[in-house]
Amino acid sequence: MRITGCFLAAASALAFAPAAYAQDVAIRGETVHTMAGPAIADGVVVIDDGTIVAVGPAASTPIPEGFTVIAAKVVTPGLVDARSVVGLAGYMNQPHDQDQLDESAPVQPQLRAIDAYNPNEMLVAWLRGFGVTTVHTGHGPGALVSGQTLVAKTIGNTADEAVIVPRAMVAANLGPAALANGGKAPGTRAKQIAMLRAALLAAKEGEAPKPAKKGEEKPGAEKPASLEVQTMRDVLARKVPLLVTANHAQDIMSALRLKQEFGIDLVLDSAAEAYLLTDQIKAAGVKVILHPPMARQYGEFENASFTTGAVLRAAGIPFAYQSGFEGYVPKTRVVLFEAGVAAGNGLAWNDALASITIDAARVIGLDARIGSLEVGKDGDVALFDGDPLEYSSHAVGVVIDGKPVSSTMQ
Repeated sequence: MRITGCFLAAASALAFAPAAYAQDVAIRGETVHTMAGPAIADGVVVIDDGTIVAVGPAASTPIPEGFTVIAAKVVTPGLVDARSVVGLAGYMNQPHDQDQLDESAPVQPQLRAIDAYNPNEMLVAWLRGFGVTTVHTGHGPGALVSGQTLVAKTIGNTADEAVIVPRAMVAANLGPAALANGGKAPGTRAKQIAMLRAALLAAKEGEAPKPAKKGEEKPGAEKPASLEVQTMRDVLARKVPLLVTANHAQDIMSALRLKQEFGIDLVLDSAAEAYLLTDQIKAAGVKVILHPPMARQYGEFENASFTTGAVLRAAGIPFAYQSGFEGYVPKTRVVLFEAGVAAGNGLAWNDALASITIDAARVIGLDARIGSLEVGKDGDVALFDGDPLEYSSHAVGVVIDGKPVSSTMQ
């Protein structure tokens, strides 16, 4: 076997050369947090052709001859950012690299994130440098229905190489951020819900054959559905969830009523006042992609709390943390730091790490593939020189699909 370095330190962090193909790699850590059971002291993760084939203590987990061995102090699954606009919102914060929002119409579910996603945007690599291997990203807040989201690995030169779920959810937004000015619609919360309901009803009514017109032998042929209607039909058919950004309690309740009325799959996004509605959210059976704890507490976040993650966890509501949307450079937060803050505000350490690994994977529906270090899952691993939730620690390496890639913190 070939050993790459020894246990890594921040001062001599390992810089991996990007690989064009999966490699045969073994990751050895003083502590390995699999997120599928207790942490393993002196553990090993063996990756063959991009897939994890063995996980366990080094003493009982043989490393095949010829495998490259990478060692680190702490090993975790690759981190999962459950909601972002990275890859559509660029770090330059200029019109030419801001594709997360089209303001030409309030309802545009047909806008595909994959058509705007740039895997070479510097923010993608920047997040990877903190151990993030998967992002659920796409169209952001600011319109009633802003478009679609996707899930991508934080590698790849083209969107087709990076994206693993081309259409993950349809992004909608309730509350002040999605209200229009100057007499344009939607100008009120009631109009927001009315327009969303109208879009869903238009898709629902289009499913039934039209009655025959006078003089016709057969029922009138249905015109080809618009892209908007086709997308909303898939929401109705529960082929894709509706992701609703709602922070105020009244907007969260409106989203829950919409779910009940149409029987759709709903994921709550941001949900700053979710702690006021834990009974209702749990009864509705919805998942929550919670706002970053360090989001500035003004505007829609005026009642946000550092402890909401702990409250949701105690209530048994599935949730994950996100980087969300930032209106200023560098245009994104980092879920690693957000989970660290949550761990200091009532959320147990393991639950905080779960909120950006296995629980995040569950919320976006990919826990069978990512989020934990288990046999059969993708070979996505993050390496740290200390406790990953401590601000003084560093991400010193990342392996994605069995490929060691550069992600050094300087």
